[in-house]
Amino acid sequence: MRGASARVHRRFGAARALTAARSPRAVSARGDPSAVGAVRGISRGDSQSDSRGDSQSDSRGDSQGDPCSDPRGAAAAAPGNPRGRAELSPGLSPIIRTGSGSHSSSGMWCGTAAIRGSKMQRTQRIVGPDRYIPSRRALDMDVAKFQKDTAVVSPTVKERQRPWAASLNAFDLEKILEEVLRLSGKAQTTAAGYQYNLKALYGHEVMPGFGRRKGRYISSAPDRVLSAPDIHDDYYLTLLDWSTQNLLALALDTTVYLWHHISRETVNLMEIEHVADYVSSVSWGNGGDCLAVGVSNGEVQLWDVEHQKCLRSLTSHVSRVGCLSWNSYILSSGSHSGQIHHHDIRVAQHHVATLAGHKQEVCGLKWSLDGRYLASGGDDHLVNIWPSIQGGRGGFAPVQTFRQHQGAVKALAWCPWKSSILATGGGATDKSIRFWNVCSGACLGNVDAHSQVSSILWSTNYKELISGHGSEENQLVIWKYPAMSKVTELQGHTGRILSMALSPDGETVASAAADETLRLWRCFQMDPIRKKEKEKANRVKSSVLHQTIR
Repeated sequence: MRGASARVHRRFGAARALTAARSPRAVSARGDPSAVGAVRGISRGDSQSDSRGDSQSDSRGDSQGDPCSDPRGAAAAAPGNPRGRAELSPGLSPIIRTGSGSHSSSGMWCGTAAIRGSKMQRTQRIVGPDRYIPSRRALDMDVAKFQKDTAVVSPTVKERQRPWAASLNAFDLEKILEEVLRLSGKAQTTAAGYQYNLKALYGHEVMPGFGRRKGRYISSAPDRVLSAPDIHDDYYLTLLDWSTQNLLALALDTTVYLWHHISRETVNLMEIEHVADYVSSVSWGNGGDCLAVGVSNGEVQLWDVEHQKCLRSLTSHVSRVGCLSWNSYILSSGSHSGQIHHHDIRVAQHHVATLAGHKQEVCGLKWSLDGRYLASGGDDHLVNIWPSIQGGRGGFAPVQTFRQHQGAVKALAWCPWKSSILATGGGATDKSIRFWNVCSGACLGNVDAHSQVSSILWSTNYKELISGHGSEENQLVIWKYPAMSKVTELQGHTGRILSMALSPDGETVASAAADETLRLWRCFQMDPIRKKEKEKANRVKSSVLHQTIR
């Protein structure tokens, strides 16, 4: 019993010594002789107290088997220890041993050695490390990140990686990326027998009416060609006009013919008795019931179309009347003498004013749509803008005079959507089309037509205009305004174009030429849906105006 208690006491003393060795004081005492001696003194005192009572029993029983198993036996057997004091075994050294027996710059492994001296544990056992303590001074994160970012892959590594990528992807990725923007040749075709599942959705034809149209279709051939024998080949005459009732008036030598656009009926309206005279100009009144006819002898006749009779004859000019224009009940006429006369058809003394602004024949005359200005062009290369009312002294003077044309100016046309813009065209020595702001007097632009300009018409359905030419081309040209780019050219006349007229619906243009033909061109035809919308808007506007008047 005493032997068993002694063994327990010895084990308890060894455990105390081990706890002391693991303490921070013991760790800091590594390499300090005084600290080592203190630990040895503690263990020595414990051993002496144990050896006083149990030395005999221990020496009799346990020491006989293994002298190394008992610390006291080992101490007694060792030379130089005559008193037989117990000392710490090598397995309980106060100096803590590392796993490898050496220290490193990045940290150290902390652990303990097994206790020797027990019968049940006769061999030395190394216990695994508890934890790893890194040295923060040896770890520089900024330097490590910089080295990682600036790392350069050697060409040999790239060459070694390329076959790997080719074997994995079945193609050379870098080569494909280099040639992505340099594709050329024909497009790849699908294999024979390939079925496209989405063909029913994306392979059908575009239905009519869907998608955006690039532009409207304009037929290059005339819609109708009429014969015009004995027409005067004279640039300064106005031989064609179209009424609001869809009647075309055409002057052929001494006769005026009417042709109805809908019924295709032709009527011989009048014929001059004197063989030496001829019809030099025609112009429809605002209502379309009265036709003014200018004669080469200076006379102006007013004809009732419905009853086919002459209403009255206006005499004031001494030479041929080459152009006529209406402004309500005022009829203006231009003559070869260079004068412009205003006729008030309501009174007996019809000649109410004379405009003297041209030194040579007046070949172009046109009132603005609002009735404020009258534009006149003459053979003296001038364009005059006249007011509708008299000046302070009771006379008329032009508010604007344009002198930029280098030839006779016959073609005059007012813009239908902006009443202050006037288009003018020059003769064979000018060959240009110009645009004017009559309020400011500025020239808005000009375009070279490369041939004589005999007539200009604005389209009421599109922002376009059409010009008739002579001398060289003998064609009609449609221009996009204000870019003045050519939309198309209409060819077919073999002689120069003398006069043009626009139908009431704004879709058809009639041209009379020196080749003795009258051609109708459907060049401004509107889309049916857009045409219905325009007609509806016009009906609403007229009804509102009627209610306002009432």
